[in-house]
Amino acid sequence: MATQLLMPKATAVWLVDNTALSFDQIATFCKMHPLEIKAIADGEAAQGIKGLDPINTGQLSREEIARAEKDINYRIKLSEPKVHVPEAKRKGARYTPLSKRQDRPNAILWMVRNHPELKDAQISRLVGTTKSTIEQIRDRTHWNSANLQPMDPVTLGLCSQIDLDIEVDRAARNRPIEPESGDTLLPASATENLDFNQNDDSDELDADKVFAKLSSMKSAPEDEEDDL
Repeated sequence: MATQLLMPKATAVWLVDNTALSFDQIATFCKMHPLEIKAIADGEAAQGIKGLDPINTGQLSREEIARAEKDINYRIKLSEPKVHVPEAKRKGARYTPLSKRQDRPNAILWMVRNHPELKDAQISRLVGTTKSTIEQIRDRTHWNSANLQPMDPVTLGLCSQIDLDIEVDRAARNRPIEPESGDTLLPASATENLDFNQNDDSDELDADKVFAKLSSMKSAPEDEEDDL
């Protein structure tokens, strides 16, 4: 499993405040957009977020920072972790980098068409969007509906194939089973007394014999009187 940066936005805040790295270098290292880094530097974003020192967390060395400060084209690399910590289960909506947010409507359209069983909350978890945006795309009332093209969110890098498969499997388990077309099974109430009903039908077929027997019993006394 590839090593991931802990708390990228807090790390970006620290790097902006404590290094001479360029916006592009910080953005690449923290997997954010350069405009987001610029907004942090201008005090327009990440207000109230305390910077996280990546050196203290063991994710970046001072030598790596110094090397990057001397070469603006150098891309910082994460330090190899000394201890492998299991990835924490993500809760809430997924954070989507600014550079990929324009692709979210296309990804939502793809999921709505290819996996209609997915609920709005599941789609929101996968690509980090809002319920209102999903409803607008479903209803084709989105401001850019005419230009949207369904695109796989995994291909766009908005979610992993594993996360998508988990949500699809979860939705499939919760979906009610639809009856197959053609003949269907009768309910239990209609079949539990099937043998009894068949016996009733056989009794109806013998009704003539019953009436014939009754008639013979009525005529029997008259025959006895004639004998007398």
